[in-house]
Amino acid sequence: MQHFDVIIIGAGPSGSTAGAMLADAGKRVLSIEKQHFPRFTIGESLLPHCMEFLTIAGLEPAVQQQAELLGFQYKDGAAFLRRGMHTNFDFTKKFSSGPGTTFQVKRAQFDKLLADEAEKKGLEIRYGITVTGFDNSAPAITVLTVEDEQGNSSQLSANFVLDASGFGRVLPRLLDLEVPSNFPVRQANFCHIKDGITSPTFDRNKILITVHDQHQDVWFWLIPFSDGTASFGVVGKAERFDSRLSAQENLWQQLQQTPELATLLSNAKPIREVRTLTGYSANVRQLYGKNYALLGNAGEFLDPVFSSGVTIALRSSVTAVRLVLRQLNGEQPDWEQEYSVPLRKGISTFRYFVEAWYDGRFQDVIFSSKRNDGVTAMISAILAGYAWDETNPYVAETERRMNVLREICIE
Repeated sequence: MQHFDVIIIGAGPSGSTAGAMLADAGKRVLSIEKQHFPRFTIGESLLPHCMEFLTIAGLEPAVQQQAELLGFQYKDGAAFLRRGMHTNFDFTKKFSSGPGTTFQVKRAQFDKLLADEAEKKGLEIRYGITVTGFDNSAPAITVLTVEDEQGNSSQLSANFVLDASGFGRVLPRLLDLEVPSNFPVRQANFCHIKDGITSPTFDRNKILITVHDQHQDVWFWLIPFSDGTASFGVVGKAERFDSRLSAQENLWQQLQQTPELATLLSNAKPIREVRTLTGYSANVRQLYGKNYALLGNAGEFLDPVFSSGVTIALRSSVTAVRLVLRQLNGEQPDWEQEYSVPLRKGISTFRYFVEAWYDGRFQDVIFSSKRNDGVTAMISAILAGYAWDETNPYVAETERRMNVLREICIE
């Protein structure tokens, strides 16, 4: 049985970041990835806060160097559209310190870049391997049962396991950690398109979030890439979609019901099959246990509306690795107070903004003409990913501040 200091389940952004940091620290670390890279996935609009964690992991220089070669689209903010009302947030004018720009990336390219760079640092990645069993009953050694694509099983052991499996949620399923999300079941239909946008006012440096003309709880994302393509999708409760129609028909039907966006995308053509995700929001009873921790989406996924997924994943990765290294050195970190509690604080901030988006309160704030520069900078910081900055009043007192601001905006 091969033994490693740490085994990471998954080689996406959180897995690669963790692997790079652990390898830099001289640890023997293995990443087990079910798929083969490059592979298609969504979540293409990064937040500026991500760049800090990529820097910590030593991966940011490679991202910057490859940005032009791989066609990463520069991103400096977010734009919003609702029934003829336009507004935007400039992330370079935010309340919190830290990077104010980032990229919109095709994840197939981006994830492979991070994985390849982590391998250069010493991370071993084995693709096409599925984790089928987990046994942490021994005092200090955890045993994973894995299976290759030919159905051959084997076992690996480690002192610690990090689950970076994303929507695969390997350990939550194997250890029965999953609990129902408090978010309603929503559906997303999405694909990549040749966008054909000719409007001179369209800003490709920003993600565009558009509210459906008839239903405020239905919205579209449009994430432009530098090559004239874009990621495009619609999100809403399942009952907002016609079950008699295909995923592509549903996506285009919703688009036609929102004329201004339909005009912007009048020349758009799908270049990938339209896919569907339903009931993607997820939660768990705990983010850690005996000799294991859950990273990013493997622990909790909220909603795609503010593109928080990769940011949460990278923050969880960097935070967890620091504790893992201490534990491997014989210390006993307080995983509750040093990992779960602080990580969930930022997630709770994002959660509240997501809830306020769907019930309309945050939309009223976003599209209000009464929003001053100071408030805009504070909100911009959260939309840029800085949901853990408690010097920001909208992080420290999220609910009270949001409700007061909304009342001012609708007066």
